[in-house]
Amino acid sequence: MKKAISFVLNGDQIEMEIEPYWTLLHLLREELELIGTKSGCENGECGACTVLVNGKAVNSCLFPAVEINGATVLTIEGLAKPTGELHPLQTAFMELGAVQCGYCTPGMIMSAKALLDENPNPTEEEMRHALAGNMCRCTGYVQIVDAVKAAAHAIAAKGAVRPRKGEERIA
Repeated sequence: MKKAISFVLNGDQIEMEIEPYWTLLHLLREELELIGTKSGCENGECGACTVLVNGKAVNSCLFPAVEINGATVLTIEGLAKPTGELHPLQTAFMELGAVQCGYCTPGMIMSAKALLDENPNPTEEEMRHALAGNMCRCTGYVQIVDAVKAAAHAIAAKGAVRPRKGEERIA
């Protein structure tokens, strides 16, 4: 028996009926055709399916879709501004070579977004910890961490967040 749910997806109010056994990944990719969220291992190990639910990074392959009722969901498709301007994380990933095959990129970016929303000035250790649930077979993670650092600095430059004492800004 289908269940009616209502939620905000990438800024838009959505009301629909879903099957109670659907995962959030299935709902996003198969029903709503938002294919930026990737299906990797489908058992919560790789992080390719990471999206934000109420600002927290979740593995959408394990997350029951019925649990988004009343929630706010952000996917990689909702990260750029409506004008097309990319989020600083997206820009940094491209400019610093953190995108290679690209399969892990949406999940990495969403995990990094959750981190920077909670902690706009993380240490490298905090960045690595936040990304620990996301696997990448191409980059070796150096470029990914560099991109998160650059995005944190770019976001700080637009706002009032300052780097930690003794840390340099990345140009």
